[in-house]
Amino acid sequence: MTHAADFWDARYEAEAYAYGTEPNAYFRRQLDALPPGRLLLLAEGEGRNAVYAARQGWQVTAVDFSDEARAKAQRLAARQGVRLDYQVADLTDLAWQRPGYYDAIGLIYAHFPPDDRQAVHAAAAASLAPGGHLLLEAFNPRQLGLSSGGPREAELLYEPTQLAADFAGLTLLKNHEATVVLREGSFHAGPAQVVRLLAQCPALPAPSTEPTYSI
Repeated sequence: MTHAADFWDARYEAEAYAYGTEPNAYFRRQLDALPPGRLLLLAEGEGRNAVYAARQGWQVTAVDFSDEARAKAQRLAARQGVRLDYQVADLTDLAWQRPGYYDAIGLIYAHFPPDDRQAVHAAAAASLAPGGHLLLEAFNPRQLGLSSGGPREAELLYEPTQLAADFAGLTLLKNHEATVVLREGSFHAGPAQVVRLLAQCPALPAPSTEPTYSI
């Protein structure tokens, strides 16, 4: 992942925020419907979603493999008067995962090759607390040919059927393609084809109220 980290460090080293400082619209809408708790944001980049969530009272852990991204996220957090736990790590090395810990997990434009995608998504699902929610927005294959951002390789773009398989252990509340107009800095701008998912970890069964007997 060294080459990829170098690519993202180069993108993020500019003073301007590559994807803006406002949260992703879908992430914001879904997060606003949830009570604050512990939130994990994967491939978080320059911190726009993390800082918004922290301002809403969430306890935020962010992860990305770019040192430049972390530095800019921390500067944005300081300007907004919030604190982030921001870790620099390779998301395909999942030793940092905490099973059953997070009340919400966000994957906003976190694109991976198929094997890595399945591994990261499985670890994310396992990290959700019972009743917790997973929020995802990514480009789908119809994005190819559009100039509003995203990978140029089809295998890095996501179909709803792939996400349904990746998160089969969760309850899928939303999982669909959408046409949107992105206004997220200079690298996400214009009409785009995305897939959006909202999934929930099954809650633990309620304790039995039946009387117990001993013999």
